[in-house]
Amino acid sequence: MSTTEETIAITVDGESIAGTFVAPGTLIPGVLFAHGWGGSRSQYLARAREIAALGCVCLAFDLRGHAGTQAQQAKVSRETNLRDLLAAYDRLVAHEDVDPEAVCVVGSSYGAYLATILTTLRPVRWLALRAPALYLDAGWDAPKLQLHRDQDLKSYRRNVVPPRDNRALRALQQFDGDVLLVESEDDRIIPRAVITSYQAAAREVKSMTLRTMAGADHGLSAEADQRAYTQLLLGWFKEMLLGARRGAVQPAAVEGGAPERPLPTKKAVSEAAAGVRPPA
Repeated sequence: MSTTEETIAITVDGESIAGTFVAPGTLIPGVLFAHGWGGSRSQYLARAREIAALGCVCLAFDLRGHAGTQAQQAKVSRETNLRDLLAAYDRLVAHEDVDPEAVCVVGSSYGAYLATILTTLRPVRWLALRAPALYLDAGWDAPKLQLHRDQDLKSYRRNVVPPRDNRALRALQQFDGDVLLVESEDDRIIPRAVITSYQAAAREVKSMTLRTMAGADHGLSAEADQRAYTQLLLGWFKEMLLGARRGAVQPAAVEGGAPERPLPTKKAVSEAAAGVRPPA
């Protein structure tokens, strides 16, 4: 966790000595989870708890047309669900403990597709995409279910798509944060060409981590694959947090400039007196 430093004066016996308070930062990272089509927030609560234990505030939510609003599924569009994601993001950063400049969005499939577009509308520092879906730009306001009837998505996803032809890929082309991109080896819904399209679009990112889950299907139906993805996500995010925390505080200059060193041992003193120089 990042820290803050405050230089103070301590009065003692009518005199003043200097001290430095080092305390945990008042703001911590926020992590937003976007589930896939047909999913719900319940699928991500276990992962949210593990990431929260790292010192983060996490928010998992249900897109409209899912869980308690299942009856709306035939009507919701990508625009509808993007507004859901924006509202959830705004609620997360409104939390009093969340640093608005340290937000991670974790998305799967349809949620990953929407999360990528979100980066053009809100600040995002870290982006984790598992089996991200890809849709034609046409029909943006049409019911999402209708896209599978009106568009040949299977053929569209079998070819590498240039960023100029897709809103999500154009968004990723502009993203300059850190990205985790995860594919399933036996994915029958999101073929390798889609992963390649996302990877090729990420030209300006700070870092790109690509992982392939051997033998996994699109929905990670095997319990072992669910656990493996959780550990993969946790490992990546720990690395991101470590990098962020290392650069969060610049050490205050110390008068005299020299770093603190341990006292020399008796052996070192004897060798120095005898003219023995330590190895370089």
